Amino acid sequence: MHTTPEAPGPSGPSAPPQPAASGGWPAAGPARDTDPDARWLGPVIHVAFFLLLGASLARFLTHHPGEPRTPWIIALGLVLALLHVLGPSVGSPTGDERRPTARRMLWLGAVVATWVVLVLLAPSFAWCAVPLFYTGLRTLPAGAATLLVGLLTAFVVVAQLRLASGFDPNLLLAPPAVAALATAVFVHMERQAGRQRALIDDLRRTRRELAATERREGTLAERQRLSMEIHDTLAQGLSSQQMLLQAAERTWGTDPATARGHIRTATEITARNLAEARRFVHDLGPADLADGSTLPAALRALAARSARSARSAAAVDPAVRFHQDGTPVPLPDRVQSALLRIAQGALANVREHAAATTVTLTLSYLGDQVALDIADDGRGFTPPPAPDAPPGGPADAAPSAGPGRVRGHGLPAMHARMRQLGGTLTIESTPGEGTVLSAAVPLEQTP
Repeated sequence: MHTTPEAPGPSGPSAPPQPAASGGWPAAGPARDTDPDARWLGPVIHVAFFLLLGASLARFLTHHPGEPRTPWIIALGLVLALLHVLGPSVGSPTGDERRPTARRMLWLGAVVATWVVLVLLAPSFAWCAVPLFYTGLRTLPAGAATLLVGLLTAFVVVAQLRLASGFDPNLLLAPPAVAALATAVFVHMERQAGRQRALIDDLRRTRRELAATERREGTLAERQRLSMEIHDTLAQGLSSQQMLLQAAERTWGTDPATARGHIRTATEITARNLAEARRFVHDLGPADLADGSTLPAALRALAARSARSARSAAAVDPAVRFHQDGTPVPLPDRVQSALLRIAQGALANVREHAAATTVTLTLSYLGDQVALDIADDGRGFTPPPAPDAPPGGPADAAPSAGPGRVRGHGLPAMHARMRQLGGTLTIESTPGEGTVLSAAVPLEQTP
C-alpha cells in the first residue's frame, strides 16, 4: 500500500535536556531530589512529552484517516504513554539512577521498542525522540547512553530518508549534528553539576571543621578565663587563709586574742572568695567593681584590706599604699577588670615570695593610656621572658622555686590579660632590690 510521506520529524533534541527529579522520565540520584529546579522540571517534561505524543498522533489521524494501521498507531501511542507514566515506579531502589537494574533495563527496552515501531509506522512520532534521548542520557551511564543516542539518531535518519520523496542532505547531516551537540552539552552539565556537588560537600565539611575548631577555641578560652580567675581570686585567698591560720595556730597558746584576729581575717577572706567565685562562674566582673564602682575605688579598697591584713598578721602581709596620678577618665569594664586582677595577682606574689614590707600601687592616667605600677621593696628575682602561650605553659619565676625553675600561673595570666587588651606588661627586678611590675593599656581617643 502506497503511503504519502509525512513531514520529517526532528533530528534530535532542540535544546539540551535538563535534570529532572520527578515526572515520567526518571531523574538521577538523591542529590537531584533536593534541587529546587526539580520541582518545575518534572511537570515541564510531563507536559512536553504528552504534547509531542498528542501532536504526532493528531497529525497522523488528520493526514491518514481510516487506514488499517490506525488502530495499531493508537494502541502503540497509548502503550508509550503508559510506559511514560510507569517510569518513576521502576526507579532504582537505592536512588542511584546511573546503576542499571534489570527492571530499569526492561522498562527502557520497552520504551525504545515501542517508539521504534511507531516511527516505522508513522515518521511523525520521531518528535518523541526528544524525551527519549533525555531518558537514555538520564538512565544509563555516560558511555552506554551515548551509544543509545547514536543508534536512535541513526534510526531516525534512515527512517526519514526512506520516507522522504527525494534525497535531502539536511535529513542526513542535521540529526547527528544536533544529537551530538545536545549530548555533549548534557554530559558537560552533568559533570559540572557533579563538581558543584563535590564543592558543596567540601564547603559543608569545611564548615563542620570550622565549627568544631571554634568550639575547641571557645572551650580553651573559657578554660583560660577560669584558670586566671581562680588564680587571681580563690588561689590567692586560700593562700592567705593558710598563712593566717598557721599564724593563729602558732600564737593560740601564747596570745589567743591575736589568734582570734587571724581567724576573723581568714573568715573575711573566705567570704570574699565565695562572692568572687559566684561572680566569675556567671562570667561577671570582680566584686570590687560591682554596683558601678570605679577602678581607683577598687584599688583603694584592695590596698585597705591588705593594710588591715598586715596589721592583723604583721609577719605575713606587707603594708600596701595606693596612689593615683593624672585626671581620671572612664575606662572600659574589661580594662578595669584586667588591671584589678593584675593588682590582686601581683599582691599575692609579693605576699608569697617577696618578703616585702611595703607595696605601692600607682594608677596613672596618661592621656592615651592608663598604667598600673606595683612596686615592692622585697628580695626581688630574675624576671622570666614573657610567655608566648596562655596560662598553663611557662609560669612565674620565684626565688623560692630554686634556680631555673618556674611555678604558678600569675605572670602568664597577666601577660595574657594584656595581650587581650593590646597592652604591655613589663617587669623590672633585680635580686635583693625589689620589683616593679607595670601594666599599660592604650585608650581609644575620642574626637
